[in-house]
Amino acid sequence: MGGVMSDFVPGIELSRAFYAEVVAPLVGGVPHSAALIGPGSEVLAFDTGRSADHDWGPRVLVFAEPDAVEAVEAKVVAGLPGRFRGFATVFDYHGVVRPGVEVADLGVWLEGRLGFDPGGGGISLLDWLSVPWQCLAEVTGGEVFHDGLGRLEAVRAALRWYPDDVWRYVLACQWRRIAQEESFPGRCGEVGDEPGSAVVGARLVREVMRLALLLRRRYPPYAKWLGSALARLPGSAELGESLGMALAARSWRDRERGLAAAYGRVAAMQNRMALAERLDERVRGFHDRPFQVIGGDRFVRALLESVSDPRVRGLPLVGSVDQLSDSADLLLAPSRARAVTAAALGLGA
Repeated sequence: MGGVMSDFVPGIELSRAFYAEVVAPLVGGVPHSAALIGPGSEVLAFDTGRSADHDWGPRVLVFAEPDAVEAVEAKVVAGLPGRFRGFATVFDYHGVVRPGVEVADLGVWLEGRLGFDPGGGGISLLDWLSVPWQCLAEVTGGEVFHDGLGRLEAVRAALRWYPDDVWRYVLACQWRRIAQEESFPGRCGEVGDEPGSAVVGARLVREVMRLALLLRRRYPPYAKWLGSALARLPGSAELGESLGMALAARSWRDRERGLAAAYGRVAAMQNRMALAERLDERVRGFHDRPFQVIGGDRFVRALLESVSDPRVRGLPLVGSVDQLSDSADLLLAPSRARAVTAAALGLGA
C-alpha cells in the first residue's frame, strides 16, 4: 500500500507529481488538458492515510480532442510504469480495475458527471439546480495540471458559484427547511419524546451546517465530509461550538439553546453578506408556545424579495436536487437527478 499513515502524502500532491514525471512525457506531443477532478476524497483534500486502503493512488484525468482520445489512451497504457512512488498505477477503483490515467473527451466527461456540458451553450436554470453540490464541488475542486485545450479552466470558472439570483433562491429554500421543523425539538421534548427531539435537532444541525457553507459560497459536500468542510470555514469555530452543544444536549431545553445560538450566528452571517434586507438576529417565541425559534420564514421572504429574475422568484420553495432528496442512488445518476428536479420545479428537462 506504500508507507504508513504517518508517512501519508496527500493524493493531490501524488497525482501532481505523477502527471509531471510520468503522464506529461507520454502525451506531451498531443494537445491535451490534465487534472485531478471528479470523485475521490483527494479532490477536495479530505483524504488521509486511511483513504489509501481502496480507490486511491496516483490518478490523472487527461482530456483530448474527440478524435484523439483512443490514440492517447493507447499511448498512455503502453507507457505507464507498474508503480509510481510505491503505489500501483493500475488499481481497483469502485470495483473496476483500470489505469490511474483516464483519457476522455471533456464534453462527454462533463455530460456524464453533470448531465450537461457547460461549454456547449451556457448553463440553464435547470442545469444549476439539478446538479448535486458534491458534483459541483468535485468539478470545481481539485487541481488543473495543464490546460492545453484551453477549455477546462473556463468550464470550472463558469461553475465556481451560482448566479446571484439562483444563490438567493437556494438560500431561501435552505432557510425554509429550517423553518419547517425549528419548533419540533421543543414540541417532541415537551411530550417526553427526547429521542424524537434529538433526531429532529440533529436534522436541524445539518441544515444549519449546509446553510453556513452556502452563505460563504461553498458547495456543501456529502455527509461524510460535511463537518470537515464546516471546520475549514474561516470564523466557524463559534458556530461549531453551538452546534456541538445542540448535538450533545440531554434535554430539549439545552438542545434548543444550542440551536438558538447557531441560528443567531447564521442570521448574522447573512446580514453581513448584505444579500437581502437586514433582519433581527434574535430568536423569539413560537406563537404562544414555550419554544424559541429564529423564524426562518422571515429570511425566506427577505431573500426572495431580493431576487430580480421573475423565473427564479416564481419557483416553488423546494430548491436544488440536494434539498429535494438524500438518496445517493438519485444524486449519483445525472439523468435521474435532472428528471426529478425538472418535475419538482416545473422546468422543462
